[in-house]
Amino acid sequence: MKNRYKDLISGLDSKELLFHLYATQIVLLTISIILGMILFDSFSAFFDLFNFTDLNILVIGGTAGLMIVFIDLLFMKLLPSSYYDDGGLNERIFADKSVLHIAWIATCIAISEEILFRGIIQTHFGLIVSSVSFALVHYRYLFNWFLFLNITLLSFFIGFIYEWTDNLIVTIFMHFLIDFLLGVWIMVKKKQKEKEQEGKFHE
Repeated sequence: MKNRYKDLISGLDSKELLFHLYATQIVLLTISIILGMILFDSFSAFFDLFNFTDLNILVIGGTAGLMIVFIDLLFMKLLPSSYYDDGGLNERIFADKSVLHIAWIATCIAISEEILFRGIIQTHFGLIVSSVSFALVHYRYLFNWFLFLNITLLSFFIGFIYEWTDNLIVTIFMHFLIDFLLGVWIMVKKKQKEKEQEGKFHE
């Protein structure tokens, strides 16, 4: 199953990967709209989940996001590379993108996933159901025990932040910050590797 997944990813070019990524976010938003119409009593009840003037967006969401990125980068430095092997998908998505494109991708993912998993599922079914659902949706991590543990713990942590702040904008910003910074790190790392290879070639 793992090899089949890797073969599937390697068979897609960059445009096809982006198409599948954006299509997935549209599907998640569509599910959110359908469930939201069923589970919320009114539009105002749903919009009450968003507070754009809350200082916790930066204080808690920003701090928590930076902390997760720091821990991830530290583990990447200390642990064998196999622990972070996702079949090369994240590198294929982010390595050749501009900073603005990475920001756009991170924004789309953060909004669609947080609205569904925290705003809809956690609000009505609780932290455990939303966190497990979030982890399982990240299908590629099922083939790597460390990544699956990582995404599961992250999901519970984001869910805890949502429970604590009661503001979906906090977790959207936190989620965006994590994906954006790690995406930029992947892009920078790839460019550094290419420069090193060019230097060796000219030698």
